[in-house]
Amino acid sequence: MLVLKPVKTPCVGICSTGIGDSVCRGCKRFGHEVIDWNSYTHEQRLLIAQRLESFLAQIVQNMIQVNDEKLLLTQIKHQQIQFKPEQSPYCWVFDLLRAGASQIQDLSLYGLALQTGWIGTPLTVIRDNIDKDFYALSCAHYERYISPCFITAETLEQNT
Repeated sequence: MLVLKPVKTPCVGICSTGIGDSVCRGCKRFGHEVIDWNSYTHEQRLLIAQRLESFLAQIVQNMIQVNDEKLLLTQIKHQQIQFKPEQSPYCWVFDLLRAGASQIQDLSLYGLALQTGWIGTPLTVIRDNIDKDFYALSCAHYERYISPCFITAETLEQNT
């Protein structure tokens, strides 16, 4: 019998959907995903988690290069940073920056390096830019594929 590992909620305890945002500023899920999370199947939760992971990894990779995944993993565990080991190492980088961007002096000690365009930028600024871009990408995805304002009579006819 195959036992599936539960998909944990991406909630980070900073929900903005209650104040009218279509996309949560904390976890970057869509409002209906936040509301309906507990009723979703394993597969539905997994699809949401995969979307969020791919968005975050893409954004982090534009700013930071992972040169040594094993060293990064060792440091994250040593620093006792909460992270999801099943996710991309680029997601681990964001977890690391959220936990201590202001304390990190040398990224090479974590197996990391800044991408060329970001050299000299403080890690706190990079962390904030990652979060801002992650939110913007989630909003763009919502507006392009989910938002009810994009459903027209013509698209409804095409889909029936």
